[in-house]
Amino acid sequence: MNKLNSCILYAFTIPAIVFVTSALHAQQPATQESTRAHQGTQIEPSGMLNRGHISTTPVNGIKASNLLGTKVQTQSDEEIGSVNELIIDANGQVVAILIGVGGFLGVGEKDVAIGWGHITRSGTADKAELRVDLSADDLRSAPKFE
Repeated sequence: MNKLNSCILYAFTIPAIVFVTSALHAQQPATQESTRAHQGTQIEPSGMLNRGHISTTPVNGIKASNLLGTKVQTQSDEEIGSVNELIIDANGQVVAILIGVGGFLGVGEKDVAIGWGHITRSGTADKAELRVDLSADDLRSAPKFE
């Protein structure tokens, strides 16, 4: 009789353990998927959900294509060159612009990197105006960006 009770106990216990473990295991991928989905979700300052995409340029933002080729002037309205490249750090922030300085029609021109902190941007998102707080002579004598 004792053996019979043990067999009955095992007959009900083992399937119950298997059922609980498989149920827990089946829930785990859903939890991981949910975690992945929440990691890609950010709350915008406006409170809207962002799932890794935006629909317009941010309020004070500008497209890189609108910066490239833009004429750069000194604070005294002297044109010194145009933006040839953007230097972007590991966090995706523009840290400098390369300006083609000197030369005539691109001949003899050299690229000089100017930190974004030295640039004042005005105008519209489609038509940017850039000014530097350096003189044209400072930029002509600056080392070439390699």
